[in-house]
Amino acid sequence: MPLLAQLVEFVGNHWFLFLALIVIIGLLTYSIIVGGKGGVGPLQATEMINHRDAVVVDVRPAADFAKGHIINALNIPMNGFKNQLATLNKHKGKPIIMSCRSGAQSSVACGQLRKAGFEEVYNLQGGIMAWESANQPLTRKKR
Repeated sequence: MPLLAQLVEFVGNHWFLFLALIVIIGLLTYSIIVGGKGGVGPLQATEMINHRDAVVVDVRPAADFAKGHIINALNIPMNGFKNQLATLNKHKGKPIIMSCRSGAQSSVACGQLRKAGFEEVYNLQGGIMAWESANQPLTRKKR
């Protein structure tokens, strides 16, 4: 049986697996094209904080933020983020670095900020976990 006929038979018998494969490939492609845009690692973020006066916004819940966060970070939890966008308007001209535990929720927040007209928005790749792995400091002090 030719390879193409086997492929057609497989897709016919397992259409749900094939559909799942197509969806996963699509999401990975989207993540690579869009998700990689505007991401910074911990060392690049430190450089931006120190030399470009970047503002760090942590979207984790207040309890997690209190356990340790990047020095001078603002805490705007994700559950009310859209309603709090106005508090960031005074920082519109500065680079804004979004952070969360792993970088996933902050990536969503980056999209919301870009839609609201913020131009220089970056996602901390790997989030606070990557920040700690890079031996960057955290604090428990309130701003």
